[in-house]
Amino acid sequence: MYHFQVDYNPFASGHIIVNELICYLSARSRMDKILTGTVERITYQNEENNYVVARLRVDGGSTNLVTIVGTLPAVFEGERIRAGGEWQKHRKFGYQFHVTEFTSLPPTTVQGIQKYLGSGLISGIGPVYAEKIVKTFGLETLRMLDESPERVKEIDGIGKKRAQQIREAWQSQKQVREVMLFLAGHGVGTGYAIKIFKQYGHQTLAILRKNPYQLADDIWGIGFLTADKIAKNIGVSEHEPARIESGIKYSLNLATEQGHLYLPKSELVQSGSELLKLPEGALSEVYKTLVRLGHLIEERDCVFLPQYHQAETELAQMLVRLLNAPFRRIGKDLAQGWLEKIRTQGIEYNQKQKEAIFRSLSEKVLVITGGPGTGKTTLVQGIIQLFAQLRQTVRLAAPTGRAAKRLSETTGQPAFTIHRLLEFEGGRRQFNRNAKYPLHLDVLILDEVSMVDTLLARHLLEALPAAARLILVGDVDQLPSVGAGNVLKDIIRSKRIPVVLLDEIFRQERDSMIVQNAHRINRGLTPEMTRKSPGESRRNASGSHRIRPRDDFGDLLFVQEEEPEDALSLILELCAEKLPNRYGYDPVRQIQILTPIYKGILGVDNLNKMLQDRLNPNALATQIGKHEFRVKDRVMQIRNNYDKMTFNGDIGHINLIDLKDQKVIVDFDMPVTYEFSELDEMVLAYATTVHKSQGSEFPVVIMPIVTQHYIMLQRNLLYTALTRARELMILIGTKKALGMAVRNNRVQERNTRLAERLGAAL
Repeated sequence: MYHFQVDYNPFASGHIIVNELICYLSARSRMDKILTGTVERITYQNEENNYVVARLRVDGGSTNLVTIVGTLPAVFEGERIRAGGEWQKHRKFGYQFHVTEFTSLPPTTVQGIQKYLGSGLISGIGPVYAEKIVKTFGLETLRMLDESPERVKEIDGIGKKRAQQIREAWQSQKQVREVMLFLAGHGVGTGYAIKIFKQYGHQTLAILRKNPYQLADDIWGIGFLTADKIAKNIGVSEHEPARIESGIKYSLNLATEQGHLYLPKSELVQSGSELLKLPEGALSEVYKTLVRLGHLIEERDCVFLPQYHQAETELAQMLVRLLNAPFRRIGKDLAQGWLEKIRTQGIEYNQKQKEAIFRSLSEKVLVITGGPGTGKTTLVQGIIQLFAQLRQTVRLAAPTGRAAKRLSETTGQPAFTIHRLLEFEGGRRQFNRNAKYPLHLDVLILDEVSMVDTLLARHLLEALPAAARLILVGDVDQLPSVGAGNVLKDIIRSKRIPVVLLDEIFRQERDSMIVQNAHRINRGLTPEMTRKSPGESRRNASGSHRIRPRDDFGDLLFVQEEEPEDALSLILELCAEKLPNRYGYDPVRQIQILTPIYKGILGVDNLNKMLQDRLNPNALATQIGKHEFRVKDRVMQIRNNYDKMTFNGDIGHINLIDLKDQKVIVDFDMPVTYEFSELDEMVLAYATTVHKSQGSEFPVVIMPIVTQHYIMLQRNLLYTALTRARELMILIGTKKALGMAVRNNRVQERNTRLAERLGAAL
């Protein structure tokens, strides 16, 4: 005799409770711990851990659906399964069957086959074609796909190309299922399983069983820790040389992700030992072998990965060759005459700008650096005009698409990303412009050089003709590049290349509180700004033009909020209501939240989720792992994808989500298509870190600055954030946190040797 207590569940209708109770009673009366049936609907699926909540139509003629929950990797709607487990009663959702193991079974009804094929499992077959195929082949459909897949061409609308696509997808899905079940048993989610299969194909299981650590080398997003988990589960010894090798390389790769080109040997061995949980002595032989084979480069107790050692060494050599190559020096008199001519047109340069113009004619390589409002753009415009009069071919470039677009807009001249300038070919992963096929130019002006990492700088210098001039423009006080290296700072530090520092704020910029306070912060002074709420702003008296923030309170505003929860509420209110309603700013395209950290209530992750729900609540969505993406979302690429020519930090907007074909189209000033399995390269970008904002300008920047962020509160971070705002900067937080950031000038030094190499060579 079984006794039941049916709790009231406001989230479930009465007939669902009764139906599940009937199924539960039926199963328990037979003492069943196995359910066989068809997955009618998947109501929740976590791509990371394969946890699924689904509705199962149990075999036996019953019309009742039951809820099954558990780890069900690669399960699809319309699929028949045999599931083992036990019944449990959920406090809110009633009786559920908790699956501990399951087996996939072929569908046995025409309706089941049609739902199975139309679930999106097979590329090329959606609900419409699934209905047509099943209508033609009936219960023989699955056998046909196994034995004679070419027969799908008998269906009206399916041609040779689609038939081939269907045949390949049908074979592939069977292999994918085997791989996914294997990986799920070792803690790898569906998204990564698909990427692994795409990389290795039918060789996947053989490669994983032979050396699972190969995953860490070959597949972005799968690091040593995931590979190590798989290896341990299949019985790989913790002392296996392949494991130690992968752990050492992983430790060095982590350092490069933090901007270092190398680690001291003692530091590398220590971090590798801690990662592997092995004594340092256990790493010795493998380390020596890696050095002997050239997989690590040891130089004066500094240990490099080969590509970074080669890039830094060759970059130094190329800069030296460029400096030493003969070129045409142009006299100061010519520039002086040109300056007098443009002075009559109302253009006046200060002394530092004139010095930069003179030296751009007399030097082979020149660095121009300075903060906001010091006339870098005006100076570049003048240099372009001067060289044009001399019939010199000038090209403009910047590290990112956003920076190149801004450079083009401010100079009125075409500007290219470095990748586009060097004619990068995504499929071959190669730059077509190189030493054998150099660029055709006399002068290259490279803007935002602080963003350029060592690897990219090396490719650029290789393609530069020996007779060319190179003018490097950037703000050395900004945060360094996201990629490894510290190119601009190292070049200046070497004291071997001429540098002109622009330090006078132009008259037209002196009214900007953003510009004024960026320089104050850079000098370690507390910023002076408006301290009021945007809600207190006065109305524009004229009413003749769009109201701007500076009509009300200037372009830099500090709002005191002691509690992070209050700061969050204000950020949401500003983005959703106050700034759009009063000033007309588009909250998705014109307002950018910058924050120092990822975690916490005011971190990137939480801000993005809250802003997405507030600004874009009801759009078509898809769940990929822990991220939900919606049409119209603001998103950011977080890795260089050379096949799609999208790069780390690129910001775009989702134009289309195709649930049928599992594709997403993102607008990065041009449409780029992603498969769902590729969306781990993408994150929401309503909020992002200051580091990721480099090279960009936004009409409005809002930055929370609270003491909970104390680890990341640094002067150059606050300085960089301010210089990202074009029209309005709003700081929300406490004066204590603001003071901490201004006073903290301890910048983590990156492990690089470019300055030393240049100093020794010149």
